[in-house]
Amino acid sequence: MDLLPSSAGAYGGKATEAYRMALSSAASAAAYAVLARSMARELLPEELRAAVRWGASLLRARFGFGAKEWRTLVVRSQTGGGLGREENLLFDAARTYLSSRLDPRAMRRLGLTLCTAKNEGGLRSWTKRLFLEPGDSTVDVFDGVEFTWTSVEKSNGGGGGKKHASNGESGIGGDREFVLMLSFDAEHTDMAMERYVPFVMTSAEETRQRERSLKICLNEGRKWFGLKHHHPATFDTLAMDPTLKQSIVADLDLFANRRDHYRRIGKAWKRGYLLYGPPGTGKSSMVAAMANHLRYDIYDLDLSHVHITMLQWLLITMSDKSILVIEDIDCCCDAMSRAVDGKESKTPALIGDKDGGVPSEIMEIPPPRARNTEITLSGLLNFIDGLWSTSGEERIIVLTTNYKERLDPALLRPGRMDMHIYMGFCCWEAFKTLARNYFVVDDHPLFPEIQELLAAVQVTPAEVSEMLLRTNDPDVALRGLTEFLKEKKQGQSKMQGTDEDK
Repeated sequence: MDLLPSSAGAYGGKATEAYRMALSSAASAAAYAVLARSMARELLPEELRAAVRWGASLLRARFGFGAKEWRTLVVRSQTGGGLGREENLLFDAARTYLSSRLDPRAMRRLGLTLCTAKNEGGLRSWTKRLFLEPGDSTVDVFDGVEFTWTSVEKSNGGGGGKKHASNGESGIGGDREFVLMLSFDAEHTDMAMERYVPFVMTSAEETRQRERSLKICLNEGRKWFGLKHHHPATFDTLAMDPTLKQSIVADLDLFANRRDHYRRIGKAWKRGYLLYGPPGTGKSSMVAAMANHLRYDIYDLDLSHVHITMLQWLLITMSDKSILVIEDIDCCCDAMSRAVDGKESKTPALIGDKDGGVPSEIMEIPPPRARNTEITLSGLLNFIDGLWSTSGEERIIVLTTNYKERLDPALLRPGRMDMHIYMGFCCWEAFKTLARNYFVVDDHPLFPEIQELLAAVQVTPAEVSEMLLRTNDPDVALRGLTEFLKEKKQGQSKMQGTDEDK
């Protein structure tokens, strides 16, 4: 059949008209879409629009061709209802964990709160918290797997009043309540439940430990009274032999990470350290450095006028993750060795750990001071290593003494005092640490002479620190220290000459 020119013209006209109508409809639809988008921007809040976008992306991912299957865990701030409502620990942990992971430079919008708290002394401290606003989300990568956290505002129709956080905050975003949604690929469900969620809980606890204010507690009767602990000592600023310092840090880190090990072998999760050496060698600073390194509270136990029943009560009221300190143990209880008990030793004694390779130093041991006889050696041993010692976890016991030889061997055995740390006189490496701390100098023309004098003179880090504190000028301070060491060397030479004449 042939197509006539008139028929072809009529057919072309209809096609053109249909094309024009299609263009007009498309333009109208586009105009309506632009209008609807503008109205949505003006009328709908950003939170609702973000939630719609998130829901649409979730639907596309779930029903799209070749898309992966997703799982979503809803983490609410509270569980249960009515009087049976209880706090969800995972919600608070996730909030703390995300606060440490959110980057204000990388996200368009974040919530910020500043929380205040008062310690026992009435001093205020501030804590900054970043959080996801409702409708926003962030991606966290764990072992190469992506986990998406999304904040969704919860409607108030479910009846639950204002959420009070465990740390005193009102919710996270003011008075609003919200839930967190954790989304991930369905094939990683086991990883999410068995590894990622415990990782979030552990990381949150570590963050709280780092951020919390440390306390130092003193005993009076059966009670502990705590104060805020501000001691600035760290292992970086501690003046002592670097090798010994590293071994102590390694031992502390190993102890803190061995919860399962102690449970498996059936032993209480505790460790004992004996700090011994001449006065002024940094034993108290060592305790403060331990506390700052592990973020443990300090319990400074005064054994004077304390009965054994009080000791048991004080022990069970201590918190976990703490350091129990008994200073000058040879002077405050009946812990003296039976070999020297009741005798006034005037003969020179070797101060040093013979088994640990610490150089021996001759010191004159003065007569023992009056001791508290309320606590017996047996009671002290039961306190340190008996059944009552298992009332808490992750505890460190530190005993300090100037005269290790006075202590009974039963107190010093492994299992009670596991590591004996000799705090000796100021060596060259310890002096370099002090010079760096006080003047930020690593070299000086007087260093060789000071090094030679330190090798010949017994001087404590406290004495060296006192000389360096007298001025802010490093040249003047180091000259003064050099003169001090020379005088001390001359005095020791005269004493040695007198002893030889005798």
